[in-house]
Amino acid sequence: MSALRKRYANGVEALRGIDLDVEEGDFFALLGPNGAGKSTLIGIVSSLVNASEGQVEVFGVDIAQQRQQAMRLIGLVPQEINFNLFEKPWDILVNYAGFFGVPRAEAARRAEQELERAQLSEKAHSISRTLSGGMKRRLMIARALMTQPRLLILDEPTAGVDIEIRRGMWKQLRQINAAGTTVILTTHYLEEAENLCRNIAIIDHGRIVQHSSMRALLATLDVEGFVFDIDGQLPPTLPDIPGARLTALDDHTLDLEMPRSMDLNSVFATLGAHNITVRSLRNRANRLEELFVRLTGRDAA
Repeated sequence: MSALRKRYANGVEALRGIDLDVEEGDFFALLGPNGAGKSTLIGIVSSLVNASEGQVEVFGVDIAQQRQQAMRLIGLVPQEINFNLFEKPWDILVNYAGFFGVPRAEAARRAEQELERAQLSEKAHSISRTLSGGMKRRLMIARALMTQPRLLILDEPTAGVDIEIRRGMWKQLRQINAAGTTVILTTHYLEEAENLCRNIAIIDHGRIVQHSSMRALLATLDVEGFVFDIDGQLPPTLPDIPGARLTALDDHTLDLEMPRSMDLNSVFATLGAHNITVRSLRNRANRLEELFVRLTGRDAA
């Protein structure tokens, strides 16, 4: 069953015909440069923007024909903080649920549950403006989950928070998806999409230019990137590895870009011959960025 089915729906002016399915239970990335049409597309799906033509269904419910029923299936986390900063988190959640007809006793139970999941229980009765940026972001996710949506749409949910907080939010989002909620994510942090999402669509100039699984898309990349942690200090001059690009990130870390066909053992042999001992290595997490630039000709930010 498709969580989201969109056929040739055009926005006010940004979209030029979109044909897109998101399957139930998926963690789906919707990426594109600024002005590509992501916000218009999200606006149409969440019924904030009227489509000039076409059809949008959420779990088989037509948004235009059955808007109220469709909206009960969707939780939206916008990019901008949009709750009353002088309200308390508990009140924000309970009042939001009340707008959708959730009885107050049930809303109170859900609020406790969502505040605990968002690690905000200790802040439940604090004024929201005193929360950190990461806490405010988690509160917005908790608010969207108060209606127990089957589809959660996240528009830049980690914008402006540091990497430690971001990774904590990744864990929260994985748990939400694992519990059965379909997630659509837009983000300018491409490593975020690569780490979280199973399928991806890239939109540019109002059109879908790529729609595939994340694994299949990354497999089209003919180069691989690795980061090496080095024992001791690097020499002033790095060895030349034909066909590859080796650069120093700092005195103890190397970045390697090499063709997929190259044998990594030959790289280790070359480094060893120059008295460079690799302590550990990891995949570079920006493979998606190179593909994104290839497809759109623009950076994500």
